[in-house]
Amino acid sequence: MTNHADSLSSRDLNRLCRLIYEQSGITLGAEKQIMLEGRLKRRLTSLHLPSYRDYCDYLFDGNGHDAEEMVHLIDAVSTNKTDFFREKTHFEFLAATLLPEFTIQHGSARELLIWSAGCSTGEEPYTLAMVLSEYQQSHPGFRFRLLATDISTAVLAKAELGIFHSDVVRPVPSELRRKYFMRSRDRESSLLRVIPELRQAIEFRYLNLMEEFGMSELADAIFCRNVIIYFDRPTQERLFHKFTRQLVDGGYMFVGHSESLHHMDIPLVPVAPALYRKTNGRCRI
Repeated sequence: MTNHADSLSSRDLNRLCRLIYEQSGITLGAEKQIMLEGRLKRRLTSLHLPSYRDYCDYLFDGNGHDAEEMVHLIDAVSTNKTDFFREKTHFEFLAATLLPEFTIQHGSARELLIWSAGCSTGEEPYTLAMVLSEYQQSHPGFRFRLLATDISTAVLAKAELGIFHSDVVRPVPSELRRKYFMRSRDRESSLLRVIPELRQAIEFRYLNLMEEFGMSELADAIFCRNVIIYFDRPTQERLFHKFTRQLVDGGYMFVGHSESLHHMDIPLVPVAPALYRKTNGRCRI
């Protein structure tokens, strides 16, 4: 039987934390050692490695394992807590203010583009898709696109499937649940699946926010909520400079209610709690 009872040495812990920070922006310290060891146990089993030292030797041996293993390492350390209609005031603002503003300004001349950055298992982009679809049904000519990205390939694969336990779907209003989710043919199953039309409205894509985004189109709104709490302050500010370059003038930036952009020198002004709007010039929030 493989024994994983050993612990990461201080040297290996520092090497791993530094690598994770450089590759993903996620900040881990010595206080996260037990969490990191717990999440790496599955990798040790998959690779048939007896210890954390062997894992670090494998990762850093220079034989080309690092690029492939980094995908699994980031999957392991990423935290993917999300819910349908999480922080619902954001979706209320979207329906009551942002979408009518867009329709008045653009009519049917172009489609709305919203980016869900750090989409996790898909609850946020599917919530957006429901809100946008409801608006579309009462506003002929309105068109939209949804881009959903994440650094974790594991959660992206789950998000694309659009299959959720009924307990997870409970925050969705009952009328939307009936409209946008299908029950399994097995009536004893508690699984629901997002209808094909909604799944097809979202483009899921791998993206490491520390890398260049490489997107040619500007978004009308970006949802990046409860993501930057894992980054240090300098990384957060660099990231929001990149986000604002990806927003149209007057575009909206949604962040988590526990996140703050105060004292950042970026072209965003506060509109409501955890909601900002891009201005034409730089400004210090």
